[in-house]
Amino acid sequence: MARAAKLDLRSFQQELATRLASKTAAQVESSRLSFACGAEQWLIRLADAGEVIAVPPVVAVPRTKPWFAGIANIRGNLYSVIDFAGFLGRDGEGAITSQSRLVLFGPRAGELNAGIVVTRVLGLRNLAELAPAAQEASPLAWFAQRWMDADGRAWQEIDLARLARDPQFLDVGL
Repeated sequence: MARAAKLDLRSFQQELATRLASKTAAQVESSRLSFACGAEQWLIRLADAGEVIAVPPVVAVPRTKPWFAGIANIRGNLYSVIDFAGFLGRDGEGAITSQSRLVLFGPRAGELNAGIVVTRVLGLRNLAELAPAAQEASPLAWFAQRWMDADGRAWQEIDLARLARDPQFLDVGL
């Protein structure tokens, strides 16, 4: 089962890389990586996301906040693993399943070796297919544009580089 999931993820990443290589810079800029976290849909700029991988074994770290899942060894480097649903205050929605993925922060986040666990990756979304929507009453500093799709579903875009500098996100200790 794990081998099949690894092959599926590898083929997904290869297909994604092939599709991105064939796109122009403008097309890449208008594309977003979409994912679900609980019942909500989210978007990330492709330049912000470093990599999307299956959730590796995670070692818990004592005296940290409940949303800090722990650390993981990814190709010989330690990464902080954050339960994104838990960080958002949606306890119970962040259970890791076979569809869960770890979205690693890209170079725009600086030297932060971290990733957020999401419920599932939904693929690429083109901003041309979405309409700008009104922002929530008190948006977080790392919230970017809010979008609506043709079916009336809301998509919140986030800026991982801003999230990586957010004091609440960086404060994992109890």
